[in-house]
Amino acid sequence: MQQKLQFVTTVVHQPKLIILDEPFSGLDPVNSNVIKDEIFQLAKKGATIIFSTHRMEQVEEICDQIILVNKGKKILDGTVKGVKQQFKKNLFRIGFAAMPPNTNNDAFEIVKHNDDYSLVVRIREGFSPNDVLRYFLQSDAQINYFQEILPSLNDIFIQLVEGTPAARQFQPITA
Repeated sequence: MQQKLQFVTTVVHQPKLIILDEPFSGLDPVNSNVIKDEIFQLAKKGATIIFSTHRMEQVEEICDQIILVNKGKKILDGTVKGVKQQFKKNLFRIGFAAMPPNTNNDAFEIVKHNDDYSLVVRIREGFSPNDVLRYFLQSDAQINYFQEILPSLNDIFIQLVEGTPAARQFQPITA
């Protein structure tokens, strides 16, 4: 209740700049959604909202812009979409109606065979997703889906600060 009360008293007069520290900590899923919806409404009305969190899934869901600070220094900033694109590893998940008999090709390497007739592949340098699709279409494979796998912000965070002292701070910004 105290967390909700603090949030309400912060936003009741609809300020143009709102700074929140771990706004969802201690809240159940229902109240977290209420706060999240209010944050979206405030942003839609033109407020700039800055919040600090260690919950990367909240950052992905809520934020437009992020800044990653480690040991007091900015080590990354940009749009969530742009940051994820910057750290992608050319991984794709391909789902089939039935597993094709031949899955060897120079355009990709298989990273994982899944039991549900799907593969995770890494496209090799010099090749494109179209090359992979063309290969399977020419082999008469029935493709149910073809999806790029982007890293999560949690994975990117760990990659960037792994091996550094535990004093880490992540400050996403949403507008």
